[in-house]
Amino acid sequence: QVQLAESGGGLVQAGGSLNLSCSADGRKSRIDTMGWFRQAPGKERVLVASITRIQGNTGNTYYTDSVKGRFTISRDNAKNTVFLQMDNLNPEDTATYYCAYGTGVRLSVKDVLSWGQGTQVTVSS
Repeated sequence: QVQLAESGGGLVQAGGSLNLSCSADGRKSRIDTMGWFRQAPGKERVLVASITRIQGNTGNTYYTDSVKGRFTISRDNAKNTVFLQMDNLNPEDTATYYCAYGTGVRLSVKDVLSWGQGTQVTVSS
């Protein structure tokens, strides 16, 4: 079982930046994917970005269309930590952001084995 601990989030004005981080503790697979989902009130939880690790090396990244060019996901494999740098934020990015962990190279809701507790991101106009 992998435990996830998130940090970051908060309130920012439109156009501003925030950085989220998530550390993973526990036994992990040789191939895994970590990512960030977000869920706004009354809406489904959706994948924002993910990043794969294959035998210690960082692999592919994924971004949902609405954040491409504004968000950057990265990971420090030595520290088992994933980061989400969010730039040029807009009010539509307001949501609770959840760190997620899964084995394999894909990360959909059904693939997630561990969830973080969630961190609120609020972007004011």
